[in-house]
Order: sequence, then C-alpha cells, then structure tokens
Amino acid sequence: MRNLILSVCLFFTAYAQAANWVEGQHYFVIKPAQPTNVAPGKVEVVEVFSYGCPACFQYYPTADKLKASLPKNAEMSYLPASWNPGEAWPLFQRAYFTAQVMGIADKTHSAMFNAIWAGDELAVIDARTNRSKNPLPTIEKAAAFYARVAGVKADDFVKMAKSFSVEVKMKGADTTIQAYHADSTPTLVVNGKYRLNPTSAGGAEQTIELVKFLVAKETK
Repeated sequence: MRNLILSVCLFFTAYAQAANWVEGQHYFVIKPAQPTNVAPGKVEVVEVFSYGCPACFQYYPTADKLKASLPKNAEMSYLPASWNPGEAWPLFQRAYFTAQVMGIADKTHSAMFNAIWAGDELAVIDARTNRSKNPLPTIEKAAAFYARVAGVKADDFVKMAKSFSVEVKMKGADTTIQAYHADSTPTLVVNGKYRLNPTSAGGAEQTIELVKFLVAKETK
C-alpha cells in the first residue's frame, strides 16, 4: 500500500510539474520541424552554444547534468554557433568541429571552456581592461591547447581545421541554427521541434526538467 501511495504521489507531482510548462512561454515550436541526426526511435537534444559565450560557460555544468539525466532513448549533442566574430566564435566553431572529426571533442569540452574563461590560454577578454583581446586567439593557439590536453599533434590539428570536411560542418551548423530560429546561446533544441533557453525555462536548473518533459512528449 505504501508503494502504491508513493507511486500515485509521484505521478501527480510529475503531472503538476508538466502542466506548468506552457508552449510559447517556456518553450517554442520550431516551424518547420528540422531533421535529426539520431537513430530511429531516439530523441535528439542539441545545445546551440559557443565556447566564446560567457553564458555558455556558466551553463555548461548544468548541460553536463542534463546529459547525464536523460533517459536512454535520448541523445545529446552540441552545435557551435559562429555569429559573434568579435569574441572569436567562428574560430571556436572551427576548433570544435576539428576536435569532433579527430574524436577528441567530448574529452576536451570542459577544458576548452576553462581555457577561455577560467584562465588566459585562449581568453577572449582581457582581465585587466575587461575588453576584447587584440589579437584574439588563433587556430594555431587552439591547436596548441588540443595538443596539450588531448595529445594530438598541433600541425595535424591545424591541417584538419582547414580541411573541406570541417568547412562543410561549419556551413551546415550555420544553416541548421538559422532553421532552429536560435538567436541566443545557450539554446536547447529537442528533436528538431522545440526550442528553449534558460531564460524561457525560468532558470538553468529548470531546463533539465523542461527538456525531459519534451523528450517524454517525443517518446513513442
């Protein structure tokens, strides 16, 4: 009986929480829905982000928690934006896709944020003046970072960064982000159909439950 009562309480708690999520307020429908890059039966969760975005640096521990808390039928990936050249976003987009092609993106994700925002290795803001650095980091400096953290050869990283395959990924990301109507970072997209961010969800932690609600909505 006790287990039955607990189950009923959990059901109504989840129902009440779900009832609080309002389309057009907490999350937004993407029209038309965009294709996903997961296997049939899987639900895709994408974070549109940039390493050069301070809000993304603040959010990435929550993004890690979100990824770890998703059900087995959901897969989370990252899509780097490029629209802010003043803070080296195109460079960081190129660096992420290069790392992805070389199979080291997951291993270096947190370290990359810290190299930009918790240290000076790839910083885009001068800590003394609080202004953008001049010059900004280069792909060669990024390659030196990945060589140190992931053990790849810096020359190989630079060569891959300038490859056709990375260029294609960058152009594809720009097109996809535009189709998502994502105009801020971090933005989360669920199954190519729903878009939200920490502000619309009511806070960073709230994005976790909202994304899980939308994943359940898409689970067949």
